[in-house]
Amino acid sequence: MIIDLPDTSTRAINGRLVKARDEGGAVALGRVLTLIIDLGGHDPEESIEAANDASREHPCRIIVLADQPGHRAASLDAQIRLGGDAGASEVIVLRSAGALRSHSDTLVIPLLLPDAPIVVWWPYDVPDDPGAHPLGAMAQRRITDSVNTTAPSKALRHLAEVYSEGDSDLAWTRTTLWRGLIAATLDQAPFEPVERALVSGESKHPSVDLMAAWLAEALDCPVDVERIPGAPAITQVRLDRKAGPIILDRPDGKTAALIQPGQPEHRIALPIRQLRECLSEELRRLDPDEVYGEVLRTGLAKVQS
Repeated sequence: MIIDLPDTSTRAINGRLVKARDEGGAVALGRVLTLIIDLGGHDPEESIEAANDASREHPCRIIVLADQPGHRAASLDAQIRLGGDAGASEVIVLRSAGALRSHSDTLVIPLLLPDAPIVVWWPYDVPDDPGAHPLGAMAQRRITDSVNTTAPSKALRHLAEVYSEGDSDLAWTRTTLWRGLIAATLDQAPFEPVERALVSGESKHPSVDLMAAWLAEALDCPVDVERIPGAPAITQVRLDRKAGPIILDRPDGKTAALIQPGQPEHRIALPIRQLRECLSEELRRLDPDEVYGEVLRTGLAKVQS
């Protein structure tokens, strides 16, 4: 069900939500958090679709902030999506114009679920300081996505300078499966130290930088980065040890080959992670990701830009 509310107010939106609850049951029951999506001038549909999919694991109220194109006067249009149009959530799309654009926090405060954690997600533009942003300051978790910025590596290094507990980036989440496989492989004999590492991947993809930074921080060894224009994100991780190299190679973005000394080659399904998977993973934890913080602040400085 989709309810359009042109030229409205947050009070009217809340009133319509109460009416929908009375008509169709307790819509807000079972919601575990409020997810705020700050889109600016970008199209909201891809982000809403990913959030709806994630809401099946994490039922939530989704508040979407988007600009009204071509409007100058202060105004607010809203849309409420419920039922099949909202996954396991309820979606409130707020399109603001004029002076209201700079008061996003006052727009969302009346719509927050009481006593529920708040997560803010910026799918495109990274704020100057997520923790000091009016929306970020009220949230337990702040999620950015440096992949979608014009200069991803520069955005990552800026995020390292302004990092505060609760920050995270989906470029880090996209490395989860790689990190798990590498950690599991190093947990096996011969338990030799890694003397040098190499991460290969798309020349501008920030996951390549974060993977290299994680290895540099965790293994305390030199890490080289091979940047390949047009490659599918991370394509290979190579760890050099005395007994021979460990190589995790995924040239096609779908299946990886794990090559180790004295063992047959293993083929592993390792597809590029979808947006909804990464968002679902981030919503599973509302405490600070301490490993990400260490990698961003310390490990990234050990990797050449």
